[in-house]
Amino acid sequence: MERGFPKPRTKEAADPGVGGQGLRRRRLSERKLALLFVTPALGLLALTLLWPLVLAVDLSLRDVRFIGKPGEFVGLANYTDVLGEARFWQSGLRSLIWVAGNAVVQTALALAAALVLHQSFPGVRIARVWVLLTWIVPTVVVVIIWRWLLSNSGGMINPLLVQAGLLEAPVGFFSSRESAMTTLVLINSWRWFPFVTLMILAALTRIPGDLDEAARMDGAGAWQRFRRITWPLLQPTLSVLLVVGTLLSFNVFDIIWLTTAGGPSGGTQTLPVLIYETAFKGYELSRAAAISVLTGLALMGFAIAASRSMTREEGA
Repeated sequence: MERGFPKPRTKEAADPGVGGQGLRRRRLSERKLALLFVTPALGLLALTLLWPLVLAVDLSLRDVRFIGKPGEFVGLANYTDVLGEARFWQSGLRSLIWVAGNAVVQTALALAAALVLHQSFPGVRIARVWVLLTWIVPTVVVVIIWRWLLSNSGGMINPLLVQAGLLEAPVGFFSSRESAMTTLVLINSWRWFPFVTLMILAALTRIPGDLDEAARMDGAGAWQRFRRITWPLLQPTLSVLLVVGTLLSFNVFDIIWLTTAGGPSGGTQTLPVLIYETAFKGYELSRAAAISVLTGLALMGFAIAASRSMTREEGA
């Protein structure tokens, strides 16, 4: 008969209270304690988010035109009217174009800037701080500066483009629907790409340098190292930034309103601008609330679908 050392007793074997029902009771008590700790935060979240949402839904079910009046209950009539309006669908399409344009331009600029700032060169710390400073500039200041730069009379952009031979004569950047939307996408991308740059730069610092060094020693070029190492490891960060950036860009109101106010001829009227005009220009608060609820549901559906897609990718 083989003799050996006795097997060590596990914690479950040493303590009859741990294991089976005792373990389940312990886990249940830990969950209750965790729930107790997060209850204040959940209460504050419900107070600041859920309660306004309930009020918005209630407002969308009534016919309220002035603040302070309860209005008559009309049920889903506001939703039926909104869904039957061509202006609502046109604004929704412009919002999608706005989001897609910002996603492409911001990601391209931010990725290029992050790859440059990830290198070691004299003044790299100053460059990183400079990128951060451009992001914290107030939106009103950004709009004033860009409206002055792009002005037909006295602006700097038109003369520079004419002198460079790119334009034969000064153009109106906000004179047509297409040019106004394109210009606004560029302005908003310039406003937000520093934030995306910092997020991508943080992700780049988490990539082990040994991988890049090994690929360099194996003879891989810069493009091969980026395609085989950097880009795949950046995918989780880029996916999160895509979701967050979509939600933030979709709700942008200040830059559009301060620059073009939805013009010309409604060419830059996105859903947030439509909500504002419906509520405070058309005095149709309930209809504006209905548009807000529909927009919120659409964004919620996008966030849930994107989260599930990222979860499946991580599992794979």
